[in-house]
Amino acid sequence: MTLTSILSLILLGAAAGVLSSMVGIGGGVVIVPALVLLFNLNQHTAQGTTLAMLSLPVSFAAAYSYHQKGMVDWKIALILCIGFVVGGFFGGRLAVNIPTLTIKKIFGVLMILIAIKFLFIDKK
Repeated sequence: MTLTSILSLILLGAAAGVLSSMVGIGGGVVIVPALVLLFNLNQHTAQGTTLAMLSLPVSFAAAYSYHQKGMVDWKIALILCIGFVVGGFFGGRLAVNIPTLTIKKIFGVLMILIAIKFLFIDKK
């Protein structure tokens, strides 16, 4: 891996970290598309790499900042975590068996639906 690639990945991680802590996005919305489009990873590898990165306590610093301002409901977070771990296990088993083009289309449609909701439907 070249120094340019390493620095680009660090920059991508930093940008995703900033966006993640600011608006709650990062891994799926920023890093996965960047790994596919800029680093030529296939969709499955980009998703797996992002999940591996997120499995470390990378978001703790951002969560702690929110916690200091009283903006974290730890009870809800822990309950969600249980479902997230179970869902992540079964979702990962399912996803690795779906063809790359299909998983890429599912990902794209999900991003479009989220964008439509936030741009045109969300009234708050």
